[in-house]
Amino acid sequence: MLVGGHGYSNPNASWLDNRGLWLSYGISFLVLHLSLLSIPFISTSTAWTLTNLIHSLFHLVFLHILKGSIWDTQDQGRSRELTQWEQIDSGVQFTSTRKFFTAAPVIMFLLTTFYTKYDNVHFIINFVSLLIVLLPKLPQFHEVRLFGINRY
Repeated sequence: MLVGGHGYSNPNASWLDNRGLWLSYGISFLVLHLSLLSIPFISTSTAWTLTNLIHSLFHLVFLHILKGSIWDTQDQGRSRELTQWEQIDSGVQFTSTRKFFTAAPVIMFLLTTFYTKYDNVHFIINFVSLLIVLLPKLPQFHEVRLFGINRY
């Protein structure tokens, strides 16, 4: 949301709307995956699972655990208490940015399960990591802190 025509009320979340970021996001995980594939003793299945786990860890930490804003916001300090996910598009659900960051782990999971040939061990590991990343994205968990985790 623009404030007085001079900028965003929360610049911490506005940069995620940029399509250039989305492209570099995809390219960075492609480079990560190719780097893991280049390690001689790591199998293709393990490389895909590691890529998915690193991707899920990245999502969990940077979108759902870290709170606050690195820039001075015009929201009277409200963003101090919110995670990056909760700050995206001022909390409005089902925007294109939120859809992109919800679809990314699902697509990564589908690619991983396909390239691991639906191996049971890899599937369980990747499915658990998908659940851990997708559950906090649900509208029912907006600004909800389960068991007091990440409350302060």
